[in-house]
Amino acid sequence: SIALNLLGNVSDAEDAIQEAFLKIYRSVGNFKGESAFTTWIYRVLVNTCYDLRRKHRRRHETAELDADPGGIHPAREVSDHPLRMTLQKCLAHLHPRNRAVFLLFEVEGFKHREIAEILSIPEGTSKNLLFEAKRELQRMLWESSNSARTHAS
Repeated sequence: SIALNLLGNVSDAEDAIQEAFLKIYRSVGNFKGESAFTTWIYRVLVNTCYDLRRKHRRRHETAELDADPGGIHPAREVSDHPLRMTLQKCLAHLHPRNRAVFLLFEVEGFKHREIAEILSIPEGTSKNLLFEAKRELQRMLWESSNSARTHAS
């Protein structure tokens, strides 16, 4: 779910997961035990997702920009409830670091200490990014709600 939400589509998420597993397999001997093994695995996965996003971004810099660049798209098997779709659209517009912290904290249930280790950021930065993500999501959802009311009138 992290890879899908960070990358926006099933194909890229599957590629990132496969690449992350290869990286983990190749470097498990280098794991120093300074953090929990699961934290290290998530760190490898998140970094792999960031690498893939950068790779796609460089590729698209020379091509035409898509109408919706690299956002979160609801998977076909996921409910298409309007609120879920609106939330996913808003999440797609968050800064990638804010989105990553939000997903790791609210969706995956990690604590800020663990998120800090996964993303290689201070714990206070994790808390701040979560605050910013929630504030921005609230603003976007409010605007979306007001826009829907205006169009209904």
